[in-house]
Order: sequence, then structure tokens, then C-alpha cells
Amino acid sequence: MNARPRQDAIVRLLRRKGTSTVAELATQVGASRRTVLRDIGTLRAQGFVIHSEPGRGGGLQLDPQSVLTTARLSVSEVFALIISVSAMRATGSFPFFGLADAGLAKLEKALPTDKIRDLRRLLNCLYVGKLSPRVNISDMGTMTPQLLPAFETAFLRRLHLRFQYRDAKGAETHRNIEPQAVLILPPLWYLVAWDPAREDFRHFRMDRISKPEYVDGETFRRRHVPFEDHVRPIRKQPH
Repeated sequence: MNARPRQDAIVRLLRRKGTSTVAELATQVGASRRTVLRDIGTLRAQGFVIHSEPGRGGGLQLDPQSVLTTARLSVSEVFALIISVSAMRATGSFPFFGLADAGLAKLEKALPTDKIRDLRRLLNCLYVGKLSPRVNISDMGTMTPQLLPAFETAFLRRLHLRFQYRDAKGAETHRNIEPQAVLILPPLWYLVAWDPAREDFRHFRMDRISKPEYVDGETFRRRHVPFEDHVRPIRKQPH
């Protein structure tokens, strides 16, 4: 049995039986204990909350709430949902925020502890402000879906991010930068980065970025970004 069907079978077995041992699951899906343990780790990384009860009468238990809230959602998809909703709420243009907050709390609760830590670090790099009426948005495009996963990895691991960038005149250049923050000036999103080639901060409209990828190798240091007075973090920063 391939990995995905086997992992789906493990979820179904845990849902039906309530509690199962690793040995029982291994027999049911026709795999080794080591393979089942690896599958459990993969399912947890995908957002499933699976508790381990040691000792006689113990075993593995699947939190039923995690099935309802995160089934079939990858961690990056959960990050995208939470970041997008948090950003909309911060701009003051998000209705039904009470229901959304309850849903976001369930999603966040279902993430593994290390992923919750990563999510909060990402949310702490998001800032919001007001777009100048002089900015032309008639050519606004859509952001490539590859941008968030690439930025997430580059930001959390402090790796350089490279991409192709199209400026307001349509000229394209290849950039290699140090991602520092995301600035949201509705309806535009900007990647704020330190550009080593120019030795200065640069703002890149995220709808003009294509072919983003992080660069394994040398890391960079986090820098203080000099935002304007009207810009604020979307989450209150810890003191």
C-alpha cells in the first residue's frame, strides 16, 4: 500500500476504534511498526492531533476535532488561511470576525507545537498600513501560490530568496534578497527585504514576483525595518 492510502487508512481506523496500538495499526494496514510510526509523524505534521497514551490499555488516539478542522489541509495551507484572515482583520475589512476567530483557534490548536511557533513568527513579521491614493493599482495581478511556501522557508530559516521581478514599466530582473517582513497596504502586498546588491531595503510588490525559491546555504541576520509612522504590526509585539 502506498503512503497516502495507508495514512488515510490509519486515520479511518483511529476514527472508528477510538484507541489503537501501533502493532494493531501495523497489522491492519499491512506495514511494519516503524512505517506506521513514520506515518503518524507525517499525519501530525499535516495537522492531525494524535495523542499517545503509554502503558497497559494505552495507545494512539485521534482528536476528533482535528479531523473536522484540518483533514486534507497541509501546514502551508493552514498558514495561508490564518495569515490571510489575520491580515484582513487587521485592515478592518473583515466581517464575522467572531466566527473566524473561533475557526482560527481550532486550526491553530490542531497544529504541532513546532508549527505553532513557526506560525507565530510568521504572523509577527506582517505589518499593515494605508496605501497612498497616488499609487496606481490598475495593473494589479495575482500572487503566485509558490510565494508563501518559499517565503515561509526563507524567513524561518533565514535563507536568501531569489525570484524574477517585473517593475512598473514591465522590465524584468532577477533578484536575490534577504526577506525581512511583509507589508500589507490594501489591496497590495509587499515583500520587504534587504537587498545585498544595493545595500538597502527594498519593497517588492508581491503580485509582480514570479518563480520564487529559497537558496540553501549562507544565512542572514534579522534587521530592523524602518517603517513609516502609519504602519503597525498585525499582531501586538511582545515586550
